[in-house]
Amino acid sequence: MGDVLAGNHATWEFDTDSLLIRFERGIRTPRLLQSLRERRVPYSALSSVELSPGKRGTVVLHAVPRPGADPLLEAAAGQLKEGCDPYRLSLPADRETLAEYYADELRTALGPDASQPADRFLVAAPEAPMQFKAYDGRAGFDGSLVSFRWSWTGASSAKWKAGDQTFPVADLCGVEWRSPEATEGYLRLVPRGAATDACGPAPVPGLDAPDAAGRRVQADQDPAAVLFGVGYGPVHESLPFAAAVLESVRRTQSPPPAPALAPVGAPSHDPAAVAERMRHLGELHRAGLVTDDEYSAKKAELLAEL
Repeated sequence: MGDVLAGNHATWEFDTDSLLIRFERGIRTPRLLQSLRERRVPYSALSSVELSPGKRGTVVLHAVPRPGADPLLEAAAGQLKEGCDPYRLSLPADRETLAEYYADELRTALGPDASQPADRFLVAAPEAPMQFKAYDGRAGFDGSLVSFRWSWTGASSAKWKAGDQTFPVADLCGVEWRSPEATEGYLRLVPRGAATDACGPAPVPGLDAPDAAGRRVQADQDPAAVLFGVGYGPVHESLPFAAAVLESVRRTQSPPPAPALAPVGAPSHDPAAVAERMRHLGELHRAGLVTDDEYSAKKAELLAEL
């Protein structure tokens, strides 16, 4: 597409095969989005596109990722507030027509498997090395090893007895993150061979993971977990950390996928869909939302798709 759409806190740049989201670093931008800086999202990672009314005279363009496509959202497990959702772009209400146009453009770019969960991560996780300070220790990740170094002011006697911990990514099954904005927030690593030797759904908060004997262990007693608290393990530090570890764990579990071969000579777009987009483009041009040069360039792109 090659276009840019600027909204509150972020700018979306539409490339040929992906959406580049750049987040602002202003004082009003949520700290999680500031820490992410930018994210490239392949269109194949999206399941749908929604446009809805927002708050205080805005509209919200929402690119909905496929389940399993983004390690950040997988680690968050539905705990992110709307304002921290990196896939929501808030725009002034008077730009709704333009937002509708880009929503249609995105929908036509969705991959053939948009309705299916992704079998691997398609969006890159934040890069290591990373670290953050938890209530009972300090967590670090260098890309292959996760380390927990206990604090003498917060760590339980069970953790002191176990000593500082180092976990190779290859020895982990998964990651559990419970938001520090909720009670009993924590980051837990799930080692291979623990209890069922599988990564199932996250355990009930407060009960947490079973030990080798099948007994439930509280997060403050588990050497594979660090606790959050007021000022400790904030979302913008602990969630990208969890996503980076989760992505590394998944990468060690599965071989790299074979590249998909595109059918030779297959048309890339439905002519009827292209005609509808040209009609919509004409409406934007007549409304003054697209300049003459932008109209001519986009029309040529659409004709080239036929």
